[in-house]
Amino acid sequence: MMRRILTGLPLALVVVCLIVQGREWLFTLAVLATVMISLQEYFHISREAGLGGWPWMGYAGAGLLCLGQLIALHRPAFSLSALLLLLVLSIPVAGLATVSDLKKYSGGVASTLLGVLYVGFAFSWIIPLRFRDPAIGKCLTILLFLVVWAGDIFAYAVGRMMGRTPLARTISPKKTVEGAIAGLAGGILVAWGFSHWFWQTGDQKTVILIGGIVALAGQAGDLVESALKRAANLKDSGTILPGHGGMLDRIDSLLFAAPTLWLVWHLKDFWH
Repeated sequence: MMRRILTGLPLALVVVCLIVQGREWLFTLAVLATVMISLQEYFHISREAGLGGWPWMGYAGAGLLCLGQLIALHRPAFSLSALLLLLVLSIPVAGLATVSDLKKYSGGVASTLLGVLYVGFAFSWIIPLRFRDPAIGKCLTILLFLVVWAGDIFAYAVGRMMGRTPLARTISPKKTVEGAIAGLAGGILVAWGFSHWFWQTGDQKTVILIGGIVALAGQAGDLVESALKRAANLKDSGTILPGHGGMLDRIDSLLFAAPTLWLVWHLKDFWH
């Protein structure tokens, strides 16, 4: 526990500083570094699961998508959808020149495309979330991390103290229904507190509702990464963060929560 705290607190401080400062290039650089480290761990999981993959294509594709998000902020004519389509079409073709054993081709294509989409494309949405509207984006990005962190802390604490009912026994035996409910409650509570004391210009009911949706998305992301590790018979994605495992272990919830927050925030007018 102490190792988790000693690693987590400085890391949280760095994240908050990156969000609050207004330099797009620095924020994007941090996102790129996070994506590259996470992809390295993802391809390790993929190899252990017997799927293989082509890491250099994954790094290039994910990096282009992150940079594409930054370009799209300043050039509305730039099509991120076209870039994504280009990658989806080009990776299988490039793979033909890479693989010598065609029995490994399907696994390589599937693993590489999943890495680009699951890690690179999903996490890249944190860039427009923060900078599409810088004033609101700063609050949204802080909300994102607070909800995810609160969900993790509440789920971990309550799950250890009183968790009895398995949530997904075959995926993650230690996760419990009680922990998941506590994680959802923690996310909602933090969203309420943030909208009440700090983001006072936000629609409080909307922020609380969004906090609950983001908390659920974060739990889904956690389960997805747990399933990938279980298939590879691995406990952690890596060892870069003492007490926490790998970088992918730290951002697994954000991979689903960040694009979900972007989506629900831009669809919120439909339920008003």
